[in-house]
Amino acid sequence: GPFGINGVPLKRVNQAYTLTSSTKVDLSGVDTSKIDDALFTRKGAEKKADAAKFFAEGHKKKEVSSGRKDAQKAVDAALLKNVKASKETFLKKYLNARFSLTSNDRPHAMSF
Repeated sequence: GPFGINGVPLKRVNQAYTLTSSTKVDLSGVDTSKIDDALFTRKGAEKKADAAKFFAEGHKKKEVSSGRKDAQKAVDAALLKNVKASKETFLKKYLNARFSLTSNDRPHAMSF
């Protein structure tokens, strides 16, 4: 969903790790022409020689590329506009809700 609503960034996810629901979000006006595999590739990480060198360098914060930030803002703006214009009154709350399963839940038998 939009990062502003549920905090999930624009990323590529294997379909096996998703749960399908009957809720529909209108995607009209969302420009996905600039989103391709190159946007999601990571630069090769350099190998660490040993633990002492790793701890000597300290913690490096990962930075998101400007292209990815721009794509996130463009997609979010169009999606937020469509969510606000939706006829479903609780769509924003539904997208914002935390979802979890317990040991006795059967997602294949649930209807969303």
